[in-house]
Formats: sequence, C-alpha cells, structure tokens
Amino acid sequence: MSQRFRAPTANTLHNRATLGVHDHGFYSTPPSSGRSSPYGDLPTGQRFADDLEGQNDEALNGLTAKVKLLKDNADGVVLKITIGIGNEVRDSTVQLTQMNDAFTDTSTILAGTFRRVNNMAARQGCRWLWYIVFLIVVFWFFIIVWWFRR
Repeated sequence: MSQRFRAPTANTLHNRATLGVHDHGFYSTPPSSGRSSPYGDLPTGQRFADDLEGQNDEALNGLTAKVKLLKDNADGVVLKITIGIGNEVRDSTVQLTQMNDAFTDTSTILAGTFRRVNNMAARQGCRWLWYIVFLIVVFWFFIIVWWFRR
C-alpha cells in the first residue's frame, strides 16, 4: 500500500498535476471499461468467458434449487393457511347456527310474552296503562331525589 499511495503533503493537496502520480512516475488510469479491479490483469479470451459462463450456470442452478425449496415450503404454508381458513369457516358456521337457534328460541319466548301482555291489556281496559305511568313517575321521583341528595 505504501508504494501505491504516499502521505499527502501541503504541496500535493493543491497541485492537480501530482494527484495521480505514483512512486514509479506514471499516472494510474482506470481500465478502458471505466471499472477498476483489485485483481490486476484478468485473462481474456474464450477460456475466460467459458469459466465465467460456468460460474454463472452454477450460481443459477443453486438459486433455482433455493427457489424450488422456498416454493415447496411456501406451498406447505399456503396449504396450512388454507386448512386453517377451512376450519375457521366450519367453526364459525356451527357458532352461527347455534346463535340462530338461540335467537329463534328468544323470539318465540318474547312473542308469547307480548301476546299475554296484549291479552291482559284487552281484558283490563286502560287501567293497567295508568298503573305503569304511575310507577314510571314514582321511579323518576326517586331518581331525582337521589341525584340531588348526593
């Protein structure tokens, strides 16, 4: 490293002509492709291209195997998720059926209760309505008294 780079001095920092000069006295320019390589001169020709092509094929085969492995595992995950969704749908359907039955039973009970209340109201006339109004007024009176005595 010490042969490639010298410690900058005050003169070399501001002198553009000395920025690329090494100890050997020539300018260091990058290769014509514009890319520099730390490996020095690389071999050229058909053999070098074949070597690179072989390395690319090996890397491609390795990546293909990895993608296949991930895809197989992903299919297993997707399958597990699909089975989980199916189980959840079945459980939800059972719960909704049970809720529907409970609401039907409650509806039947409430319908019977309203029918009995209407029969009672028809037999009693309007007197029961005055009893309900009286109870509501008394209830509100106790609520108001309780509220202001706190």
